[in-house]
Amino acid sequence: MDIALCHVTADFDTLGAAAGLAYLHPGTRIVLTGGAHPRVKDFLALYRDELPIIAARAVEPGRIQKLWIVDTQARQLLGTATPWLEQPHVEIVVYDHHLAQKSDLPPHQAIIEPVGATSTLISEILQGEGIALTPAVATVLALGIHADTGSLTFEATTPRDAAALAWLLQQGANQLTIQEFAAAGLERDLQPLLHAGLEQLQQETIQGYVVSWVLLETRQYLPGLSSLVSALTSTSESDVCLLGHAYRWQEAGCHLAIIGRSQIPGLDLAELFQPLGGGGHAQAAAVTVKTPDPQTVLKTLWLQIKAAIPAAPTAQILMSAPVRTIRPDSPIDQAHRVLLRYGHSGLSVVTDSGDLVGVISRRDLDIALHHGFGHAPVKGYMKKPVRTIAPQTPLNEIQHLMVTYDIGRLPVVDSQRGLVGIVTRTDVLRQLYQLHRPKQPVDQPPHYLPADWLTGFPPGLGEILVTAATLAQNHGWQLYLVGGAVRDYFLRLQDPGYRPPVREFDLVVDGMDQMQQTGAGVVLAQALQVHYPETELQVYGQFQTAALHWPQGCQHSRFAVDIATARSEFYPYPAAHPEVTASSIRQDLYRRDFTINALAIRLTSPQAGELLDFFGGWQDLQTKQIRVLHPNSFIEDPTRIFRAVRFAVRLGFQLEPGSQDLIQYALTSGVFDVVPQRDQKRPSLQSRLRNELRYIFQLHMGATDSFPGEKALGQLVQLNALQCLHPQIVIPPDLWSRLSWAWSWLEAYGSPSEQQGAWEILLTVLLAALCPTSPLPELDNLPLLMAEQLHLSGPAQARLAALPHHLALLSELTQASPRASQLCQAWDPLHLGDLILIGSELPTARGLIAQYLTQWRNFRPPLTGHDLQNLGYPRGPRFAEILNALRIAGLDGVVTSKEKALAWVERNFPLT
Repeated sequence: MDIALCHVTADFDTLGAAAGLAYLHPGTRIVLTGGAHPRVKDFLALYRDELPIIAARAVEPGRIQKLWIVDTQARQLLGTATPWLEQPHVEIVVYDHHLAQKSDLPPHQAIIEPVGATSTLISEILQGEGIALTPAVATVLALGIHADTGSLTFEATTPRDAAALAWLLQQGANQLTIQEFAAAGLERDLQPLLHAGLEQLQQETIQGYVVSWVLLETRQYLPGLSSLVSALTSTSESDVCLLGHAYRWQEAGCHLAIIGRSQIPGLDLAELFQPLGGGGHAQAAAVTVKTPDPQTVLKTLWLQIKAAIPAAPTAQILMSAPVRTIRPDSPIDQAHRVLLRYGHSGLSVVTDSGDLVGVISRRDLDIALHHGFGHAPVKGYMKKPVRTIAPQTPLNEIQHLMVTYDIGRLPVVDSQRGLVGIVTRTDVLRQLYQLHRPKQPVDQPPHYLPADWLTGFPPGLGEILVTAATLAQNHGWQLYLVGGAVRDYFLRLQDPGYRPPVREFDLVVDGMDQMQQTGAGVVLAQALQVHYPETELQVYGQFQTAALHWPQGCQHSRFAVDIATARSEFYPYPAAHPEVTASSIRQDLYRRDFTINALAIRLTSPQAGELLDFFGGWQDLQTKQIRVLHPNSFIEDPTRIFRAVRFAVRLGFQLEPGSQDLIQYALTSGVFDVVPQRDQKRPSLQSRLRNELRYIFQLHMGATDSFPGEKALGQLVQLNALQCLHPQIVIPPDLWSRLSWAWSWLEAYGSPSEQQGAWEILLTVLLAALCPTSPLPELDNLPLLMAEQLHLSGPAQARLAALPHHLALLSELTQASPRASQLCQAWDPLHLGDLILIGSELPTARGLIAQYLTQWRNFRPPLTGHDLQNLGYPRGPRFAEILNALRIAGLDGVVTSKEKALAWVERNFPLT
């Protein structure tokens, strides 16, 4: 005999799951182990004959072969069936969706998955088996999903629940029956208790949340208490409600049933109920205990719930700072330009003395401009008086103010410092989204990183972050780890084989007013240096950005920590240097290049370990794509095109299609069409392009690459992005063979220092290969022109400048079969890079260059200086002349042995 066990006080989810299993495995019987909810009783009064339910007393334990236990993992919730678990021959299989519940069952198999209802799991199995259901089975399964997901509204609801419910409707689930029994109406017997509960309800406000509890006593057990606690919660407008129901079982004690409901994000009732033997969900949990003192048990649990309520986010955490302000007499046009520049939706209006007198929104400005009042002062259109909040104002109060008064932004005013920040609707919505996400989402980024996340860094580096966070917190600042270290942390989780060296931490300080922000990076770096005196401190930049460097030989050799103040950027024209101003962490992340580089981790309390992902960077890491942050990114900084390709190749990612379109738009918009002029702006763009090309030529070679950066350079050619080097260039078909040959010769003949500078040699080969589209006089030496604009080193520019001369000389020599000595005289003064450049341009010369490098360059004459001394020749200028002439004779085959060399010297350089 196979039995599907429902837990005590059976609800629709346990009944539906049991009914589904009984249908899936014909011959299985359903046993209710101890009572049922009133609605379930009413349902069974009509549909009991449709389900294979038998009484527990009708079961012979010795005949049980398999027990299907559904919707619980707790032994005590199986009532009269508990002894059946001890049968040695019984196979036990558990189906449940309560991940947090601690199991005390000995199952042979357990299927426990994070869905909203156990009925969902069983429905998926039935659907996968292609089994058609009867309307009764489909209906009870659908009721199970409705009951445990709140008709798909509870936080634990997943897309799988909705999909299962849709399939059950296709199978004939009766909507009228579902509507009748899924309704959470209060039973008539419980209505007096609702009035008593409201009268005795005790309430307290904790962290801005209303917490309620009440203990009700009756002479006997009353079913349906879950609907009573729901009614108490909604009627009293409580965020947490704890209902205790005590009824006597003997003189010494009583049964105490406790049911809890919560709407507070981050509070897990199931975890708090677990020590008492209870279970459920984060938002709904229950337990029954035997105790002589129900008041103490309930109050103890209530105190534990109060202590577990997470600190509510406050304005200080949500706000953006510093606040962009404008004077009351400033014209509307000026305010509009400020909003356009910084991307804000409103401005705070303050007087010269710093008093906040109004707020003006983009809509206010648009209306004024529409009526032609761009010249009018802001004070005529601003909203006043201004509703403000304090740094300690909790999130729910901020939300209440915004909804009640339809306010899109609330200035944050400190009693001592005045206006210190602003909270917008976007800030609130983002925080609410973070708070209400599932705890362990499958396809969403984590809200908080695990407590031991710092152990993912090499020994000692996590300690640096902890120390920096402590120092920042002492100043009242927020500190974030941003950029590559965060990106690589998640990539290591995704692929344990991904182990790039950790070379630096980029830290950003946020949460200060304008005066505090000046020099914040320096102050923090100086304090950090006290803890790490072996470091070297460097200060640079308009906003006093600071860096600490661990010199070679230290524990963290060649490691650096960069500390910057949160800032935003504005590009006055394409490819210009950005104008930088202090801003918030959100604006600071928005100024970065790609979503995967715009992730941040908060290091300071009270929300240490929080992941800030405003642009979907975590998701892009999962899908392995490079996506730019905003549409004008490539126009504002064209070097990001090269960075996008470099990151894609380095990480094995793909360019996101929309970002590819934006690259093409930038390339065809004319941003590269003008040859950069020698001014203070454009050369810096070319310098950044040079650096990007350097990084590309330093990319590690893949299995199919014939030279470093081949794949990245190929993508740039496909995108037509190399036109940025000059608008009038043509890519030669033999470019790849040139670069491949150059790299193979660098590997074969280059010294360690020459191989270290290989990137610049490869870049000169690339520039020399690019031909102009038309023979204009000003493009006669286009490679040199591009090298100057890219600010290559002096030797590299000299190499390109001399290339035409070397090619002409070689052409002249090769017309009459040059002697080895002639080539040595021409090439001995040259650097390996010069020879590689010559060979890349003139493939017919590669054989001669090979001979020179392998045979002639290191050729030594048969006689040495010591031999000349033995012959009687004195040291002096003639000494070097003889040896040089002897080397030439040897190279040309005139002298082939020491004896012939001695005779040749005596004949051509006789002693006087």
